[in-house]
Amino acid sequence: MVAQSADSIPGVAEARTTFLSGTTPTRAMITGGVCSAYGLSTWGHLFTSRQLVGLTTLSTLITEVRKQVIEDYELAVAQNGREKTNSPTAGLNEGGNGAKAYAESISVYLSFALSRSADRGSCICSWDSSPKMEALRNTFGRQALPMVWDFAEGNPFSDSSGSWNNNVEFTAKSVEKFAGSNLGFAKQADATEKATFIKGSLFSTDPPYYDNISYAELSDFFYVWLRQTLRAVYPNLFETLLVPKATELVATPFRHGSQELAEKFFLDGMSNAIHNMAEATPPAFPVTIYYAFKQAERDEEGSASTGWETFLEAVLRAGFSLTGTWPMRTELSNRMVSVGTNALALSVVLVCRARMADAGVTSRRDFLAALKRELPEALRYLQKGNIAPVDLAQTAIGPGMAVFSRYAKVLETDGSPMSVRSALTEINKGLDEVLAEQEGEFDADTRWALAWFDQYGFNEGAYGSAETLSTAKNTSVSGMAEAGILTAKGGKVRLLKKEELDAGWNPATDKRLTIWEITHHLIRRLEQGESGAAELIHQLGAKAEVARDLSYRLYTICERRKWAQEAIAYNALVLSWTDVQRLAQEKKAAAPTQGEMQL
Repeated sequence: MVAQSADSIPGVAEARTTFLSGTTPTRAMITGGVCSAYGLSTWGHLFTSRQLVGLTTLSTLITEVRKQVIEDYELAVAQNGREKTNSPTAGLNEGGNGAKAYAESISVYLSFALSRSADRGSCICSWDSSPKMEALRNTFGRQALPMVWDFAEGNPFSDSSGSWNNNVEFTAKSVEKFAGSNLGFAKQADATEKATFIKGSLFSTDPPYYDNISYAELSDFFYVWLRQTLRAVYPNLFETLLVPKATELVATPFRHGSQELAEKFFLDGMSNAIHNMAEATPPAFPVTIYYAFKQAERDEEGSASTGWETFLEAVLRAGFSLTGTWPMRTELSNRMVSVGTNALALSVVLVCRARMADAGVTSRRDFLAALKRELPEALRYLQKGNIAPVDLAQTAIGPGMAVFSRYAKVLETDGSPMSVRSALTEINKGLDEVLAEQEGEFDADTRWALAWFDQYGFNEGAYGSAETLSTAKNTSVSGMAEAGILTAKGGKVRLLKKEELDAGWNPATDKRLTIWEITHHLIRRLEQGESGAAELIHQLGAKAEVARDLSYRLYTICERRKWAQEAIAYNALVLSWTDVQRLAQEKKAAAPTQGEMQL
């Protein structure tokens, strides 16, 4: 048996050459060095030989389809006795509406199916093993190109997910929903240039998120296939070998030479872009901006976020003030970055209007007083809306910055203007204070457990320290041990983990019922299924509501202490609350009344 190299197989060498595999490197910066470090150093290396041949063949066939469509179009016109259009030889790029433009439109839609095939036909596709899915996960399960040791691969000629037929069907369904009666157009332009926007335009935009993701780098994965397929249709769009990247508005140090220069590039560019939007927007209408950024840094003053700080600085520089915020769920729960992590589930829509011309100047003291007066009510409203703990900190920025941005300036005690970073730090402090004040609703045992958890987590601590704290909280270590929330042995005290709690616990017979115990039993039941947690909420009634408040507080502690696994559990309880509560209401409606039970 003679070994045969992959490139000697008919079509493989041509596919690699066509795909620019030798000259198109994947950038280590966007993959964390994981993918490229294992030999997948070019875009062509992200596909096996058969995948390259298959995708290149499909790309070539799409080009040939254009010729066939033109013939079919002209035959249909002749058979139906319709007059030919005025521009039969003009393509889409020239605004044509005849045979050539129609054929090119078909090839554009087919190129979308080709993009889906590439996304689901690389050697770094993985398997989504979640119970609701059990399916092939695409290359971009998240916005990165990580190494996958045992990749999943589908049959492109089947009718399963990721196959060519399936991808064409998805594209067709999308086209079917298009509003064919309206004329729309897309324009590629630089938002930082003043002439880009038309006066009287309305804006609802999702701008780049500081330094989170370099989409231009990742877009090369699709661009090289689209260029091969559509270069003849849109020569101006595909004149470069790769996606243009220099003007992408993200703070990437490897492009600009340093973090400082990258941040300046982002701030100046974002300020110009938002200022241009402000000038083009009619005064009667707001500008809505989607934003989500979790990263935070702590210093001696408190916690803030460079991503939010730089972005909000750009918004204020443009002359805007925030008049409203809408938390909006924008992420799927089964996306790869969400599995087993505390990933953001929503974006915050900032509603911006031009700052009033007579906006006054206020002092730091008055700003903090207004923040203390308005933030608690706004946060309580957000909690009632079931905002997940992982999303609460960034959601709180909205109402907090609404207070800050209503003034032309907020002056520090030395007369200097308060920075956006200082304002964000005060907003985060206000959030912590609101959550801390909610402790007043908890019982004494829960307040003790919360304080102990903040210091020790589920680890052991000295009995003497526990006893001193219990005196301050008006409870006792022995009483809490009898209640079943801690263990006290050998001079050491430790809170019991949820899996250590009494499996046969019944809240109806518990003589020392605590919010701490309720919360952790709910989490334990939820991990076994929503039905069990719903049954417990049905038994507890109004007492269950306070468990959600405790989960917010516990999540904040875990986030600060970097206890990721514990944080996931508390976030999951709040995130599932609406569904579990609905099931509890259904159980309540179906339950017989006391009178019926006596029969």
